[in-house]
Amino acid sequence: MEHHEHVALIRDGILGAGPVWAELGSGEGAFTLALSDLLQASHPDAYPDQLQIISIDRDTRALDRQRANLARHDPRSRVTTTHLAADYRELTTLALPPLDGVLAANTLHFVRPKPRAALLRELWERLNPGGRIVVVEYNVDRGNLWVPHAFSYERWQRMAQEAGFREPRLLHARPSRHLREIYAASADKPNHAGPSH
Repeated sequence: MEHHEHVALIRDGILGAGPVWAELGSGEGAFTLALSDLLQASHPDAYPDQLQIISIDRDTRALDRQRANLARHDPRSRVTTTHLAADYRELTTLALPPLDGVLAANTLHFVRPKPRAALLRELWERLNPGGRIVVVEYNVDRGNLWVPHAFSYERWQRMAQEAGFREPRLLHARPSRHLREIYAASADKPNHAGPSH
């Protein structure tokens, strides 16, 4: 996909959300670039230190390439991107600020269902009330070697609500050469502070 396609997939989940985000398994930063552009568009009057992305990936070389890609893409970006070399699946060990949003693009399908449920509950805890998770996934429930634990949008609806999120919404979908269709969806944490699980 091209940059404008990454932006189009997640746009409706980012615009209007708060300014502090974490991205899980961010790799070389294709979706990080999109997230950065959308945060700036969503908060045109924000100061640079108010817009934050914590970009998490265990591949340090990918994060190095991501830094270069971000600098090349938008050298005047108002977004502060912190690159954290870590395994997002060990989220309980990571020191993160309270988050307004989490982006998990082509990431959660690497986590088996039971630990994924625990990870979603931990993400719920890390989000501010009214915070949001945005996922990008293949719209199938049967994966392959490269997408081992795929989940459809229908399955995401159940998973998100079981973790305490509000009813998810489908943001965008497009055909995929690999597994039929790729979709983006979001789910919000309720505004009240108490857990619902």
